[in-house]
Amino acid sequence: MALLSDQVREATASVRNHSTLEAQVAIILGTGLGSLAERLSDAVRVPYEAIPHFPAATVEDHAGEMVLGYLGEVPVVALSGRFHVYEGYSLQEVTFPVRVAKALGVDTLIVSNAAGGLNPQFKAGDLMLISDHINQMGDNPLIGPNDDSLGPRFPDMCEPYTESLLALVEEKALALGIKTQRGVYLACSGPCLETRAEYRFMRTIGADAVGMSTVPEVIVAVHAGLKVLGFSAITDECFPDALKPVDIDKIIATANAVEPKLTQLVEAVLRELPPMAKGSA
Repeated sequence: MALLSDQVREATASVRNHSTLEAQVAIILGTGLGSLAERLSDAVRVPYEAIPHFPAATVEDHAGEMVLGYLGEVPVVALSGRFHVYEGYSLQEVTFPVRVAKALGVDTLIVSNAAGGLNPQFKAGDLMLISDHINQMGDNPLIGPNDDSLGPRFPDMCEPYTESLLALVEEKALALGIKTQRGVYLACSGPCLETRAEYRFMRTIGADAVGMSTVPEVIVAVHAGLKVLGFSAITDECFPDALKPVDIDKIIATANAVEPKLTQLVEAVLRELPPMAKGSA
């Protein structure tokens, strides 16, 4: 069986056949937020199925491709479509793109998702900055033998979401007149939505929003030594005493409505990153 580091090298070499871009930032685009990839200039698109060891994206509205290009002056690798444990993938497979992004040169991961709001002060359409998370998936992508070339056996998680980046986003949001919330994101395995009792439990233990992604990728990003910035588009309100059946089309529409604000903030943050020399793509 090939070592994880060998699989990362094979996947990275395959991507290099399409683009020599030395990326600085990786962006994982969640449900309804994929149009950010359309804003990249000098873009090269690599279908996931063309990359060794990449699973296939099966979720509707997830394009399933890696896009390498520039957002402003910053070299970016955008992952348009993510993988989920509810699709039948292991968390090691779910997080494999983060490993490859690190090998492509990135030092920062920006991750986005659509999430249900648990905090009664949140409303559908809000944009939440993820300040911390709770892993309720019953699994961890780092379980098993540790490859020391990829990261330490026991990575510290006292600051999984980089505080300096959170502060920068809040500064830019204030200047742009964009309202943001801060909150704790809780990840479940899915695919079913939660019961009223489960929503009550989640709120009791300190969660402000709930979804089925993000936490595994962030754990691996921390393991790999990346800075992390996370956003949740609050697409529905999960209040136990006023719970209604979920309308997936409405969730996607709400996420799409949040996307322009997220795009503005991401671009504003990237403008503040130290510049890198522009290579070929």
